[in-house]
Amino acid sequence: MSNYIEYNDKIAFHPGYYLKELVDESGLTQEDFAKRLGTTPKNLSILIRGEQSLSIDVATKLSRMLGTTIAYWLNLQQAYDEKLAEIQSEEELKREREVFKLIDYKYFRDHFKLPDLPRRVDEQIKCVREFLSVSSLTVLEEENLAVNFRSYSDNLSRSNTVNANAMVQIGINQTIKAEIPKYNKKKFEKAVSFALTQTKNHSVFFPAIKEAFGEAGVALVALPNLKNSGINGATKRVDGKIMLMVNDRRHYADTFWFTLFHEIGHILNGDLGVSFHDEAEDEADHYEQMKLIPQERYEEFIQQHSYFDEAIICQFARDIDRDPGIVLGRLLRDKLVPETDMRLKNKLRHSYNVVIS
Repeated sequence: MSNYIEYNDKIAFHPGYYLKELVDESGLTQEDFAKRLGTTPKNLSILIRGEQSLSIDVATKLSRMLGTTIAYWLNLQQAYDEKLAEIQSEEELKREREVFKLIDYKYFRDHFKLPDLPRRVDEQIKCVREFLSVSSLTVLEEENLAVNFRSYSDNLSRSNTVNANAMVQIGINQTIKAEIPKYNKKKFEKAVSFALTQTKNHSVFFPAIKEAFGEAGVALVALPNLKNSGINGATKRVDGKIMLMVNDRRHYADTFWFTLFHEIGHILNGDLGVSFHDEAEDEADHYEQMKLIPQERYEEFIQQHSYFDEAIICQFARDIDRDPGIVLGRLLRDKLVPETDMRLKNKLRHSYNVVIS
């Protein structure tokens, strides 16, 4: 390591740089100078090379030996540390710019009221960094930064990782702010039963289940989808509370409810983390399907019909007290209704979009 650092138009001198000049001018060997200073030759050599910060003890000895003040030497160390931090910050900003290319700043501007800063990339980076409460956007590249990525494709991209972590950080920060008690599993199970009664209340269900979950210590966080995040949902224990985050990635009400109950299944199973590909998570899949559409009733239903039209689907939905869109979603998932049947989709499916107030 050098006792000075050059970076662009900046240069930082370690106290060892000046100490070497003093040794050279003294006419003494480093060993003799070290003995006069009252330290070891090894310690003096490390200081001269800039590999160790100047201690108060050595600053005191130098001041007594050379007739300078202690502050003089400590100020040299402080000036070096500050300049070095400035250089390291610029280096980190260069790395952040590469990460920031993967993030859609408009998402934060439009949904979370970050300032409009056209073409001022470094200021945008600062705003997103502070909003997410991270020291650097580069930490978003860490797989499993805040929670485990439960399952994902082998070709999970760098962009997926960065944006998934960004969404999780937003969810965590909102959970920290939530004024709710610690998680209570029994109360949560009751809140889940209440949520099942709300699938048809498209315009008012969310605040009702959010309140019920909150009373059980579960912070329900709904976020607009962040492009390239690939997230279906996420759960995490935060200061005794549980974050349950869902997004509007697929927009339809049935996918929202299936995702919600998938994440509920994870919470009740004690398996917290981020969901990318639900089909690989059998236990949570089984829970969501059993809860939203009782399996025995569903099997009887599909055995009784060779085709499924609006009337048939709506009647079954009434029988189990669920939104018809949820039944249609299950039939689509099981390929009992073709994806090309736009008439049924348009008739029975509701669209959800998260709006941050």
